[in-house]
Amino acid sequence: MEYGVLIDIEVGVQHIHVGDVLQKRLIQEPALLGRQLSPLFLCEIGYIAVAESIRVHIHIVQHQAAAEGLRFQHSPDGGAILIAQLVLPGEGPAVFQMVGDANGVPPQPVGAEVFFGSTVGKVAVGLHNGVDLLRVGDSCLASVNGPLIDLHRLHLVGLGNAPLEAEEVGLDAQGQGQEHRAQGQQLRDTVVPADRGRIYSADGLLLAANSSCWTLRASPREMPEEKITLAAHGLAEILALDEAALLEKFSDRRSNDCLLRYRVDRAAADAVRDFCEENSITGIRINQDSKRWYPQGAFLASVLGFTNVDNAGVAGLELKYDELLTGENGVVLTAVNAWGYTLEQSYETERFPTEGDGLRLTIDSCIQHYLENALSYAVQEHHVAARAVGIVMDVNTGAVLAMSTTPSYDPNEPRVIADTAARNAVEALTGDARKAALQLAQQTQWRNKAVSDLYEPGSVFKLITCAAALNAGAITKHSSFYCGESISVAGTRFHCANHKRHGAQSVTQALENSCNQSFIQIGARLGREAFCDYFAAFGLREPTGIDLPAEPKQSLYYTADRMGPVELASCAFGQSSKISYLEMAAAICAVVNGGKLMQPYVVSEILAPDGSTIEQLAPVCKRQVLKAETSQTMREMMEAVVLYGGGRNAQISGYRVGGKSGTSQKLDSADEKARIASFVAVAPIDDPQFLCLVCLDEPHSWTTAGGSLSAPVCAEVLEQTLVYRGVPRATEAPAASTAETAADLPADGDSFDGA
Repeated sequence: MEYGVLIDIEVGVQHIHVGDVLQKRLIQEPALLGRQLSPLFLCEIGYIAVAESIRVHIHIVQHQAAAEGLRFQHSPDGGAILIAQLVLPGEGPAVFQMVGDANGVPPQPVGAEVFFGSTVGKVAVGLHNGVDLLRVGDSCLASVNGPLIDLHRLHLVGLGNAPLEAEEVGLDAQGQGQEHRAQGQQLRDTVVPADRGRIYSADGLLLAANSSCWTLRASPREMPEEKITLAAHGLAEILALDEAALLEKFSDRRSNDCLLRYRVDRAAADAVRDFCEENSITGIRINQDSKRWYPQGAFLASVLGFTNVDNAGVAGLELKYDELLTGENGVVLTAVNAWGYTLEQSYETERFPTEGDGLRLTIDSCIQHYLENALSYAVQEHHVAARAVGIVMDVNTGAVLAMSTTPSYDPNEPRVIADTAARNAVEALTGDARKAALQLAQQTQWRNKAVSDLYEPGSVFKLITCAAALNAGAITKHSSFYCGESISVAGTRFHCANHKRHGAQSVTQALENSCNQSFIQIGARLGREAFCDYFAAFGLREPTGIDLPAEPKQSLYYTADRMGPVELASCAFGQSSKISYLEMAAAICAVVNGGKLMQPYVVSEILAPDGSTIEQLAPVCKRQVLKAETSQTMREMMEAVVLYGGGRNAQISGYRVGGKSGTSQKLDSADEKARIASFVAVAPIDDPQFLCLVCLDEPHSWTTAGGSLSAPVCAEVLEQTLVYRGVPRATEAPAASTAETAADLPADGDSFDGA
């Protein structure tokens, strides 16, 4: 007995009516049984009973799996067996076996493997995960811990004897050849959406992927006129649409295509399918689609961003790398007549969809978790009103190991306001006021403050002033300064925070005490020209060049020709200029790493759809800013700040840490008491590897000092990171001063002009 298999290659999930199938006989002789065919991707198998002979109708589409091929064997009962073996990433082969014959012998399971079989009139789908039998027209989704294999919209074709002529035969419901077609035949193309490229963390955690969904469209021309009202009512209820608007769409009998709803879930698609079948409503198309899915929820949301309804990037990496991540859609050609009706003919796929390239990030998911958890706790404990920013960087390469703006949002539902208070405030409004407030709240939660916001860095900036003055030779580490009640500059009086009088101090002591008056003197010795030159050399006038969107084109600063003595004084201790948090972090990396200004980056590799590396991105050194000996001196001073000065809350047992606190005024805020509490820490300071910058924007706690609020956050994140990365603890660490409590620590020099 001879057996053949009829295969129709088609992309997309379309309702195949009896008689609408153009079959291609690919197996022409028994000798081909057992032969390996070219690799194909199995997505869908359907069947239709045609006259007395039974034929297999198989839809083949490109999918997220590698197929070893299709092979055909004789079955013991005289029928034919079609076996398709799919090899899933990270898994062994999953065998989908379809067994049947002309006499309707039921299929048998094949061990514990995934299988499905067919008989005339019904479909039996058996999965090792316990899915029950399905009827013709039902749906099933199989996942073998890998890409989803969608067995969608099954249709009866059958399996058995088949003539082996090498020809194409169009069949009607009775199995008769179609020799005539309507005049005015045209082609209608249907887009088969491509998956976006996947995004992984440095340690392999899947951060952005794709999930199956369904797009619903209608062809009012093909809907029975007596069913239009019923269809509008039922579909409006299922899809939460306006019934009157739907009825208007369906009543336009000239229309051959209209959108009902983009990217609905399986439950909605199944509900629509059941409703249409139960009520004999035709003209509704349920097309398989995909949507962006962020399996980790709000994790790393400010960096990842999200996509819109068209799967285009809107924010974050999704926007920055949108072109690369976007795949190439496939196209299916369908025959239609001059009036737009689908003909009983199907055309070959013009183009299979191609998944976009993927990304591997520099961000380590473990370090990111450390940072997000610590920031979340700090935001709650200190009642931070304007969110918190955290950055962890590799000081030697510029690689961003973690970055967070907290609180965050869920990119799976980006338009839902995550902050309860903000959401309640929006919902309390109506009309245009509500729309404006909603838009503002959404834009606020999507904003990656670490990259996009400018702020007054406060006393953390004293590290830059000190490094510049040492490098230029304006001061040495043995230089001394005096701090009295106040200092006058061009008629403006400046004093230290809390009116501290530090007396005579060395440079290191001035840094430990965060002494405003001393740094005003250091700035004056450096001079405005050199100050502005170093400001630019540290990259504080220009975007960092990080591969994330929405970086400000420039910061806010004084040029030498606009800088007078008062401006130089305030800029020297971190006020009167505004830079980004990321610019600050990158500049401090240069202070401690030997003087190299590294370009921050978050993507380390471009990945092909199969996970292989297309391009490895290397660190970029923008310029040498400091001499190596200057950097060494700064590391020693920064360690002294943590051991003996305002950074004692950043100490970590067994590790040498350097850092600097900052508490800056928000000069453009309506609230005169608004502050940003910040701290930057580097560890191990004797062999710098990791930098952590933490900024709490408008804390409302017992203090606003960065050394008290932000330093402990840095210490927690860095200690976890050091242990995780296997940096050994020292058996002996430098003895720290513990005589003063946190409340007694030197205050950050954040005030001037009598404040």
